[in-house]
Amino acid sequence: MKILVFTDAVDKLDNWKSQGAEIFYLTSRTLPNEIDDVRFVLDKYHFPDPQNLLYRKENQEYKDLAEELIPSIFIEDDCESIGGENEMTYPYIRPETKSKIHSIIVDEFAGIDNLPDDLCDLERHETI
Repeated sequence: MKILVFTDAVDKLDNWKSQGAEIFYLTSRTLPNEIDDVRFVLDKYHFPDPQNLLYRKENQEYKDLAEELIPSIFIEDDCESIGGENEMTYPYIRPETKSKIHSIIVDEFAGIDNLPDDLCDLERHETI
């Protein structure tokens, strides 16, 4: 398994956590050994809250996880290499739940390094 780690991502997440954010991760992996591998990487690189790794169980879709969690901010990449918006999560969330979630879309493989450091600014950040 090849994994890309963006060097400033951990610092960015730690900064948001220090401001009161609770960090969750959503993985595409569904097999127990693969989920363990992702959790291992989160631990190894000192990502905050590695226990908050969410994954789809039988018959679940990504939107189901987001609708259960209802995060105040949901950051995802644009899935450009695998089909774009059709493969994203936010577009499929029910409208009544979408209204409670601020969506931020980043370019695929661009990471979160360029997002605002301040949580208040992040909550107002608009995807370009």
